[in-house]
Amino acid sequence: MHPLLLWLRAFVPPPSTVSRKEQLLSVFGAGFGLLITEIISRNALGTLNLWFVAPMGASAVLLFAVPSSPLAQPWSILGGNLVSALIGVACSRWIGHSGLAAGLAGAIAIGAMIQLRCLHPPSGAVAATAVMGGAAVDRLGFAFAVSPVLVNSVLLVICALVFNNIIQRRYPHHSPARPNPHLTQDPLPTERTGIIRADLDAVIAERGEVVDISQDDLEEIVQAAVMRARQRHFGPLLCGEIMSRDVITVLPEATLADAWQRLIEHKLTTAPVADEEGRLVGILSMMDFFVDPLIPAHLRTPNADLQVSDLMIRDVRSTTPQTPIETLVTLSSDDGFHHLPVVANEKLVGIITQSDLLAAMYKHQLGD
Repeated sequence: MHPLLLWLRAFVPPPSTVSRKEQLLSVFGAGFGLLITEIISRNALGTLNLWFVAPMGASAVLLFAVPSSPLAQPWSILGGNLVSALIGVACSRWIGHSGLAAGLAGAIAIGAMIQLRCLHPPSGAVAATAVMGGAAVDRLGFAFAVSPVLVNSVLLVICALVFNNIIQRRYPHHSPARPNPHLTQDPLPTERTGIIRADLDAVIAERGEVVDISQDDLEEIVQAAVMRARQRHFGPLLCGEIMSRDVITVLPEATLADAWQRLIEHKLTTAPVADEEGRLVGILSMMDFFVDPLIPAHLRTPNADLQVSDLMIRDVRSTTPQTPIETLVTLSSDDGFHHLPVVANEKLVGIITQSDLLAAMYKHQLGD
C-alpha cells in the first residue's frame, strides 16, 4: 500500500468493540446525568444567574461512556474543573478577554491538572469558558469556579456514581486487590515470571506519554491475553482429563477422630466432604483441626467428640470436568487453592491438586 494511503488510513479509527448494550447504557446514562444535573442546578442556583456550563456535556461523555478511564474518575472531574475555572477567571482578569488569555488559561490548566493528577479533557473547555463566557462569568468572578462549575461537577459525579453502580460498573474504577494468601510480601506466583507489573510500569515510563488506561486495567488486559495464548498453546486439555477420579472423601457425620485417621491412612492433607449421595458439601484439611477459632482449645484434637460438619469449610471453590486447565493456574498458584474438587451434575467426580496440574503441564511441554 502506498505510504500516503497508509498515513491517511491512520485517520480512520478501528471498529468499536463496545457491545450494543454498553452503547445504549452510555447514551441513557449521559442523558440521565445531564438532565438531573441541569434540573437541580437550575432550581438551586436560579435562572437569573449562570446555572449550567456547556463543558458538562463533554464530562458526561467520559463519566458514562468510558467510566473506567483515569480521566473520568471523580477527582479528575472535580479537581480538574475547579482548578481550570479558577485559572480561567484569573487569566480573564489579568489579561482580558482575548484568544491569548483563553490559550494561556488552557495551557496553564493542563499543566496544573497533570501535577495535581486530575487531568480531565473537558476542563480545558471550562478554562476557556471562564475567559470567553461574557458578562455572566465576569459578574461572578472567582465564584464562577464554585457556582456553577463545582456544583455542576458534584451533581454529575453523584449521578455517575448512582447510575454506573446500579448497572454494576465499577465506579470509581479500580481493580480489586489480590493479596498474597500467605500474607507475605512476595509477589503472587504468576507475577514473578513473564510480563509483570514492573515491566508495564517501565514501558509506560519509557514512553513518557499520558496513557488513557490505568496500570491495573492494562495489567488485567495483558494477563487475560496471556491466558488466551496459554489456552491456544495447551489446546483442549480439560480438567476431566487430568483429575484424580478415585477421590478419598469423608462423610459430614463422621467423627473428627475417624476423619483424622482417614487423612493419615491415605497420606492426605485435605479431603472433600461428600454426603451419601456424593454431593460436595465441604472440604476438610489437617490445618482445620488446629486453627479453627470456633473450636475451644481443649477440643482441638483429632480425638475430640465432634463431627466433620462442625469443622469443615462449607464455602468450597470447585471446578468442572470441562474447565480448561490454564484457568486453574491463577487459582492454584495465586489464590492458594491447592485442592480443587471437580463437580458434575451436582456430584463430586474428581479432584485436582497442584501436583496434578504441574504434571500435566510438564508432560505437555515434553510432548512439544
